[in-house]
Amino acid sequence: MEARNMSRVTEFILLGIPFLYDLHRVFFVVGLFMYLVTIFGNGFILLIVAIEPRLQTPMYIFLSNLAFLEICYTSTVVPKFLQTLVETKTTICFHCCLAQGFLHFIFGSTELFILTAMAFDRYLAICRPLQYPIIMAKHVCIQMSLATWYAAFVVNVFHYCIVQTLPFCGPNIIDHFFCDIGPLLSLVCGETYLIESLRLLTAFLIVIMTLLLMIVSYMFIIVTILRIPSAVGRKKAFSTCTSHLLVVSILYGALVIMYVRPNVQSSSRLTRTVAVLNTTLTPMLNPFIYTIRNAEVKKA
Repeated sequence: MEARNMSRVTEFILLGIPFLYDLHRVFFVVGLFMYLVTIFGNGFILLIVAIEPRLQTPMYIFLSNLAFLEICYTSTVVPKFLQTLVETKTTICFHCCLAQGFLHFIFGSTELFILTAMAFDRYLAICRPLQYPIIMAKHVCIQMSLATWYAAFVVNVFHYCIVQTLPFCGPNIIDHFFCDIGPLLSLVCGETYLIESLRLLTAFLIVIMTLLLMIVSYMFIIVTILRIPSAVGRKKAFSTCTSHLLVVSILYGALVIMYVRPNVQSSSRLTRTVAVLNTTLTPMLNPFIYTIRNAEVKKA
């Protein structure tokens, strides 16, 4: 009853990164440049896969999904982040804040599922080459891609249904540059044990379980590669996995620091810095990581 009688928060104030206030203008220019490179770089991958028949294979279908996700993921957070760098007081409406956090986690979860599907694709290509064309047919890849989006939506929708019902009745200053779940929960005027436990469980299931699946896949891949008698053959087989491994290493390192820990309500300088890099630098680098050493893309 007390929670109902309190006035509900209608908007939040995003603090951004106040501990680097003197560098905000520099960060704005750099951030805008990185955002534009992310959009054009990932857009290039979408375009070239769509118009080049030789690239319409399972690996590039998944890569197209990843490129589209990077555009969506960074566009959910970066424009508002750039606004916090040029305004002393950046506000965001209550439902806009929930929508931003919801979409951020949907796109992020889908990206992890897509990366897991790409690891499975590499496992079949290297360990089961004769069965690969049958198992990874084009319609199967499309179904797997759609399944990753559906799974991410189902996993995250319950969180934000619960968050929407929580009593936000007093403080409205989010000590972050976007509506991340941790800083948002710190403003709740009530008990958050249930949603925090659910968040930790979901983070464990999504981040740790997908990572374990990829580790298992690559264990089989490495064993198979080591059995190849030719050194050239081993190098060629492993080169098809290096880009994926590099992206996975960068992404999962950031996610473990940000989310797979008991107390996410505190937004330290380290976690905020990692979050900035995860939403700006990683999406920008992915197109270069996947294309700079890719002979097929260079030909296309």
